Amino acid sequence: MSDWLTILPALVAIAVVLWRKEVILALLVSLCSAELLLLLQAGQFGVGSALLDGPVQTLERIVGVTSSTDNARLLMFSLMVGAVLAYMRYSGGVSAMVELFVKKGIARNQRQTGLLTFFIGVMVFIESNLSSLTAGITARGLFDKFKMSRARLAYIIDSTSAPICILILLNGWGAYILGLVSMYELEKSTVAVLIGTIPLNFYALITLTVVLYTIISGKIYGPMRQSEKELNTLDKHTELEIAPSHPSFMLVPLLTLVFAMVGFMMWTGNGNLVDGSGSKSVLYATTLACLVAYSMMLISRRFSHKELVGIGFKGMNELLPLVTIVLLSLALGASMRQLGTGDFIASIVSDALPLFLIPALLFLAGALISFTTGTSWGTFAILIPIGMPMVIVLGLPPELVLAAILSGGVFGDHCSPISDTTAVSSVAAGCDLLEHVKTQLPYALFCGILALFAFMTAGWVMI
Repeated sequence: MSDWLTILPALVAIAVVLWRKEVILALLVSLCSAELLLLLQAGQFGVGSALLDGPVQTLERIVGVTSSTDNARLLMFSLMVGAVLAYMRYSGGVSAMVELFVKKGIARNQRQTGLLTFFIGVMVFIESNLSSLTAGITARGLFDKFKMSRARLAYIIDSTSAPICILILLNGWGAYILGLVSMYELEKSTVAVLIGTIPLNFYALITLTVVLYTIISGKIYGPMRQSEKELNTLDKHTELEIAPSHPSFMLVPLLTLVFAMVGFMMWTGNGNLVDGSGSKSVLYATTLACLVAYSMMLISRRFSHKELVGIGFKGMNELLPLVTIVLLSLALGASMRQLGTGDFIASIVSDALPLFLIPALLFLAGALISFTTGTSWGTFAILIPIGMPMVIVLGLPPELVLAAILSGGVFGDHCSPISDTTAVSSVAAGCDLLEHVKTQLPYALFCGILALFAFMTAGWVMI
């Protein structure tokens, strides 16, 4: 089987999304095509296998991804978030929090609301999903009040979370990259190389700058302008339909979520924050926040246990389409990894090339791998073992090579509809996933093109 065929499932997914405007259908068709290619790769492809084995293998792949405890936690977390959001909304806490922000002058207009969202996303750099979740939950009601679309909110929190996590590496991202790079004997220490990537991580820096420009100027471009006109939300409701009660009904569960996340990161990391498990911590913290919100509403005596159970499941039900997308995305990513899509794209970079172009090409390879597999971490795992030996053999600057890989991984992740961070940002903002991808894509591509030229220039200067 030709290696070029490994890119086919990604092309199928893009084609179906453009044709039918349905992400779930696109993911299913793409996943089925990936499984058929795996049968062809194994020499078992035929008419019978295409009609029977392909669909069966597709179902087994979907079931198989849940055997990973990290994947199962992500799916449970996505459901629990729905319950937490519903409790905050139906308690009147969201409406009361919006009133408080306005009265205190913290968020009196669109610009202040955007800056508040940006500030929260930047401050919560411990974990990308927590950053999106905290900023999204806090700002949803404010965005409704000042007539800003949920698509704009999803863009701000998505374009703040991963870039800040990859710049301030005092988190699980840093520990993961540290582990990958430390296997190679470089002239500088691994920590020094990581710190050196910060000013060279052009995509993350440019993205944060563009987000700030968008917030301060109030200017929006491309499909997002249409979303601003329509003010689309996931389920066509507004957070402010419920009469305000007291800000504590939102604030206490939200603070519980943030501080519990830090505590569980310390606990799962045996006292070391950066060694903690992000998937475990975010699930445990969300569950605890859900219990706190439930208890507060029950103690208020405005809701019965039966009503609260119904509200919780109603919130979960609102997120079922997105949870389904996350599940299919995980399955497709697993199939693409087995096909070797990422390895094939990475091998193209290994051909004879001018040295100064290597960082730019690693950036492009990272973007393609991350886009087609939906995982920036998986991209790092594929490309760092390619890039670091190049550093040693060819004498390339390790900070620039590593920064190009990290930037490419985040860039592709921002563009990919099968990325878990893209899905979580949609959940946190209450925005349709396809709308989020469509409205964020022009911004991500603009930043990506600027970053590509920056890496070419840096390569010319530094190599």
